[in-house]
Amino acid sequence: MTNVHPTGVYSAALTPLKEDLSPDLPVFVEHAKRLIAQGCDGIALLGTTGEANSFSTDERKAILEAAVGGGVETHRLLPGTGVVAIPETVALTKHALSLGVNTVVMLPPFYYKAPSEKGVIAAYSEIVERIGDSSLRVILYHIPQMSAVPITAPIIEALLKRYPGTFTGIKDSAGDFANMQMLVKTFPGFAVLAGADPLLLPLMREGGAGCITATSNLVAADLAFIYRNANDPSKTAEVDAAQARVVAKRTLASKFAQMASLKVLLAQETGHQGWTRLRPPLLPLTQDEASQLLAA
Repeated sequence: MTNVHPTGVYSAALTPLKEDLSPDLPVFVEHAKRLIAQGCDGIALLGTTGEANSFSTDERKAILEAAVGGGVETHRLLPGTGVVAIPETVALTKHALSLGVNTVVMLPPFYYKAPSEKGVIAAYSEIVERIGDSSLRVILYHIPQMSAVPITAPIIEALLKRYPGTFTGIKDSAGDFANMQMLVKTFPGFAVLAGADPLLLPLMREGGAGCITATSNLVAADLAFIYRNANDPSKTAEVDAAQARVVAKRTLASKFAQMASLKVLLAQETGHQGWTRLRPPLLPLTQDEASQLLAA
């Protein structure tokens, strides 16, 4: 089983696509293994960076099955299973459990905007009750700029009280560091994971648990070094140098559309041009943008 409280550096892994825009499973498995070899503690697949909401339920299952079948250890996998319809979230989560993957990252149902806190609590409760498996571990996914459904402290408090041991952490991708600090202080032992690469270091110094981030597709080794040495005074200079490289790469990847930029940079790094594809409505960088990005 996975750690009760997930800690470490998890890559919000990109998803490679074939010419017909279907997931390129062998390339994905190779990428996941490479990230772990570079120092990632695990792979958070099928999240925002992985274009999860552009894939069908069957495609999402196939990607997870490929990772497990390809030899990625199940305790290193954090698949995103939260979708709009509760029965589909339940089905995706049960599928993960059936493969021996116990920890999932779960968006709340996100089509109806600004639901009440009681509504969000009810949705998560319904999902847990329908799954009915004590081995389930859930990392909540707070990304209100995309979902428009924030995961607030009262929601966390209610779920921890109602389902002790099930809700073990949160991926905070809102970019509000004060919120992360508050969560660390308010919920001791609850894993607060940064969703933005530059915030890993300050969060570790506040008692955070690690990160699930996009630029880790390119800077896994530096993030792993920061995670393991953030609070070692003898390594301050090296940590600061690694942090500078992470921030520089994150800034570069934000010059144009982030996911498309990350894919261009990964294609350059791996020599596999298939990485540059995205599934609409997301689009690849233009040739001019890609040239500017690589020149920078």
